[in-house]
Amino acid sequence: MENSRFIVSSSPHIRSGETTQRIMLDVIIALMPALLAGVFYFGFSSLTLTAVAVVFAVATEAVMQKILGKPVTVNDLSAVVTGILIAFNVPVTLPLWMAAVGSIFAIAIAKQCFGGLGYNFINPALAARAMLLASWPVRMTAWVAPGADAVSTATPLAILKGGEAAGQALPGLWDMFIGNIGGCIGETSALALIIGGAYLLYRGVINIRIPVSYIGTVAVLTFLFGGFDSSAMIYHVLAGGLFLGAIFMATDYSTSPITPKGQIIFGIGCGFLTSVIRFYGGYPEGVSYSILLMNLAAPLIDKYTMPRKFGEVKKSA
Repeated sequence: MENSRFIVSSSPHIRSGETTQRIMLDVIIALMPALLAGVFYFGFSSLTLTAVAVVFAVATEAVMQKILGKPVTVNDLSAVVTGILIAFNVPVTLPLWMAAVGSIFAIAIAKQCFGGLGYNFINPALAARAMLLASWPVRMTAWVAPGADAVSTATPLAILKGGEAAGQALPGLWDMFIGNIGGCIGETSALALIIGGAYLLYRGVINIRIPVSYIGTVAVLTFLFGGFDSSAMIYHVLAGGLFLGAIFMATDYSTSPITPKGQIIFGIGCGFLTSVIRFYGGYPEGVSYSILLMNLAAPLIDKYTMPRKFGEVKKSA
């Protein structure tokens, strides 16, 4: 036994004390400020919708793993995170059965059909949002103003885009920062999302490269595309799902690059696509589609940003 310290085994030799469950628990904790903000502004219906999305996500995970003959690992909490993010990406007016369909699609199709946690190539929650938006566009864009009256309203991005929302007054920047505006349940309060992001940075769950490069690119490009209008730039940074996407979904381990340089490129790509869609696309928001498109490019980004192996000889042409 004294010589056991000299036994040589295969790698890895350095192990982390962090588990998937602990990481997902940290993400859930970080999402709580945004959930509380959603309940405060949109009422307890947002809590009910979140609960339904989580229950169906967890149940679908268990059923799919049973069908596929895999160990049931719902206690890793990854399905819970997916359910919360699905709820955060839909309006509070969405029927509960649509939220359930979104959770089933996210887990069964976007996650388990590709091998489960760590093997999915696109973010399941964003895939569910894209499916719901394509299937029920009217219900997915039925925004209401905060408060008990549930008055229909346009989002700041829709007002900036023009069209049917043209002529409506933009909300104040403070209201946008704290979340007192219409929008999806978990995306309106930049303050709550920043608090959650700060917690994840403190815990070391995410690093700052993707969020900063993503948000920074949107700030620079919207300033340029908007005719060097700094107020429009601030609205574009605070409006929509930029903070939710940059902090909680673009940083997903399975669907983002693993190299530091690749993460910066990924963030810049997300920011570029988001800005282009917002200014030149038919839809006022581009965060979801931007991240999904960059998810597809993540393996290619890793391929060309992976550092050379020690001792590797460059191939001759």
